[in-house]
Amino acid sequence: MHVSQSAIHTLIFAGLGIVAIVILTAFWRGSKRQPFAFPKPLEIAIGFVTNFFDTLGIGSFAPTTSMFKFWRVVPDERIPGTLNVGHTLPTILEAFAFIAIVQVDPVTLVSLIAASVVGAWVGAGVVARWPRRYVQIGMGGALLAAGILFAMQAAHRIPGGGDAIGVTGPLLAFAIVANFCLGALMTIGIGLYAPAMILVTMLGMNPRAAFPIMMGSCAFLMPIASLRFIKFDAFSMRASLGLALGGLPGVAIAAYIFKGLPIEAVRWLVVAVVVYASVVMIRSAVVERRKNAETDYLATPAQP
Repeated sequence: MHVSQSAIHTLIFAGLGIVAIVILTAFWRGSKRQPFAFPKPLEIAIGFVTNFFDTLGIGSFAPTTSMFKFWRVVPDERIPGTLNVGHTLPTILEAFAFIAIVQVDPVTLVSLIAASVVGAWVGAGVVARWPRRYVQIGMGGALLAAGILFAMQAAHRIPGGGDAIGVTGPLLAFAIVANFCLGALMTIGIGLYAPAMILVTMLGMNPRAAFPIMMGSCAFLMPIASLRFIKFDAFSMRASLGLALGGLPGVAIAAYIFKGLPIEAVRWLVVAVVVYASVVMIRSAVVERRKNAETDYLATPAQP
């Protein structure tokens, strides 16, 4: 039985709506544990800027963390929860926007979103045990190599990408397995955006197709983590609200800009995103190694 694209979109939109209601309800219940305080202008501004660039594929977690630490907005132990809770609603809006404005084969879209969600669920118990620094170094190097490759493709030095809006058969099976792995890797802090762009281009699809796939995946993934952070009161209510209030208009404006971008500009945007992600990932691995070395040194008993 053939299911129309509009019917698939309606089901996805309904799912996103349900997820949004669940998050808002959990957020309201969580507000009873923390005294209400309207967000500061800085917190709203951070939400606007980070979600604006997140909508263009840059990602929001790393920039938000940097700004939080620079201005000391949120205690370190509450940053992960604040990121997930505060960025969830803007990410859901991103998924709504890109699924509506970017055409992707519905079977491909639903299959990859579902694969990433299952991957994240499995990864929470399996992949999260892997040494994060090794994965960061490996993926950081792979992303950097891919960024160079993408730059050559965008400069028409080598062929790459394509105009397809979906895949079938063995390519679809490969894409499902790959996005399952990407969803699993999210549980140890490896972002989905840049690897998803690489995957879509490898499959010969239009680079624009990566956006509804990765936004849709994250929109269904992030609420799961957010519910846990809210349950254990491991987030900042005020800062999360600031991210959401600033992030929603940031997403709307960036999505409008993206809609008018020519495909060549999108290709170079992909290059920038992938290189940025590789540098951030490698830097995180270096910083983590330095911290571990310092911890080991301090824990070593002094020799008599």
